Amino acid sequence: MLVLSRKGGETIVLPQLGITLSILGIRGDRVRIGISAPSGIMVHREEVWHRIETSKIVEPNEKSR
Repeated sequence: MLVLSRKGGETIVLPQLGITLSILGIRGDRVRIGISAPSGIMVHREEVWHRIETSKIVEPNEKSR
């Protein structure tokens, strides 16, 4: 894992993917991050992604009932 330090207003660029991560603000232990990505690239919070993946496993069983 690559670990980078950024201050508010600074960015991280993933040029091959067309993605830019911007640090919008830092307040206490919370960081606001802006993500600019091409429309074909999905961006989710981890807990949302887990729910999406779990629903893919559950749906086929429900359809076969």
